[in-house]
Amino acid sequence: MPSLLLVVFLLQLAIHLINTIGAAAVNDLLWMLYNKLPIATADSYTKVKTLRKEMIRLKTELNATSAQDQFAKWAKLQRQYDKVATEHDTKAQDMQAFRASFDRIASALRWLSTNGLRFLLQFWYSKQPLFWLEKGWVPYYIEWLLSFPKAPLGSISIQIWAGACAAVISLVSAALVSVYALLRNTRLEQPHQAKATPAAKVATEKKEL
Repeated sequence: MPSLLLVVFLLQLAIHLINTIGAAAVNDLLWMLYNKLPIATADSYTKVKTLRKEMIRLKTELNATSAQDQFAKWAKLQRQYDKVATEHDTKAQDMQAFRASFDRIASALRWLSTNGLRFLLQFWYSKQPLFWLEKGWVPYYIEWLLSFPKAPLGSISIQIWAGACAAVISLVSAALVSVYALLRNTRLEQPHQAKATPAAKVATEKKEL
């Protein structure tokens, strides 16, 4: 069985990732994975995507065809497009109704497996020390805060550990985002500097002359 310290940390990490990515994006990912399974709705999902691509193809070809100069071809494409669009709208409406139910279930399961599980663990292990501090290492009032609300005095409670994990994860995430933004800006500035260097060199040569 994994350590409770690790379980709480991973749980806080999962909550942070979901909050960062967004519930809608997580639901979209789950919906896509769900339709990869060999189930009845997967065929409808694939059919809707195929019909949408066919609509785009027919619409592009229809816009490129003159209704005056090529009326017969234009009328045929229009009939094909109307037929595909009607079939697509019918199947898409059915999928939207099922998707709404899927989103509700996915949101409930996501909450139960993250925040719900966190509340359950904090309630169940509220009196259990996750680890102990050295005696006399911190003042009494700090010991009381670290053991809040029900853990033995001189220990770290699960609530405090969860808060510390959330804070560290948030700080590391912000640092990683800052580093990525810095590296990205550096890469974008390098081509501009490379282009500006020859021009600056020419200006310097002219000035020397």
